[in-house]
Amino acid sequence: MQQARVAESSKGSVSDRLLARMRGDILSLALIPGRVISERDLEAIYGASRTPVRQALLQLANEGLVIRAGRGYAVASIDPQELVETFEYREIVEAAAVRLACERASEVDLDAIQATIDRGLSDPSPETWFEIGADVHVMIASLSGNGFLRDAVQDIVIRIARARWLLVSTEAGQKEAHREHSEIVSLIRTRQADEAEEAIRRHGRNVRDQIMRAVGEGRRQLGAQGIVVKGSLNSR
Repeated sequence: MQQARVAESSKGSVSDRLLARMRGDILSLALIPGRVISERDLEAIYGASRTPVRQALLQLANEGLVIRAGRGYAVASIDPQELVETFEYREIVEAAAVRLACERASEVDLDAIQATIDRGLSDPSPETWFEIGADVHVMIASLSGNGFLRDAVQDIVIRIARARWLLVSTEAGQKEAHREHSEIVSLIRTRQADEAEEAIRRHGRNVRDQIMRAVGEGRRQLGAQGIVVKGSLNSR
């Protein structure tokens, strides 16, 4: 995933690398929703000093992935109502982005996206499909040529990432995702704006419905702390 690779890069500052690691652990549920985390705990877990830990926590709070809990922080719970609202927002943003993409996308860019989509055919691992699903949507938004739309989709991808990890990867689900992504790219390539908009709306609703079912099942796994009703306070 472009914004949240779990692997630590050798590039960038210490703060950037720490942020990427912490974000990745939250998105992959290695840091469980609802878990209280102190600066001292994080220093020990990641072998980092206090300043980069604090900087990472501030950024993760801006992204909605951690919240203040007393004098410390807690990993934000997965909020079903917030997910519903996020998908409503995503549908509006992606509909606008795909229409602009039909006007502005180049064949080279479309070929690159299709290559990303096809990568899953040779690697059925859940990690690969998770990354592809996120990357493809940001890449399509980038085709709009509008940085605000691209950044909005990137933010949305982060906010729904943990819920997407709850999905069970199946061969049927992978085939459906490949078909729907390929259809969207094909419609952009042929400049069919109305059809491309409808296809990306339909795809988003399908993913939303799958995620909401998975969240319902995930409540049994993560408990009331991990998945909460909007407006409730989670603490340990």
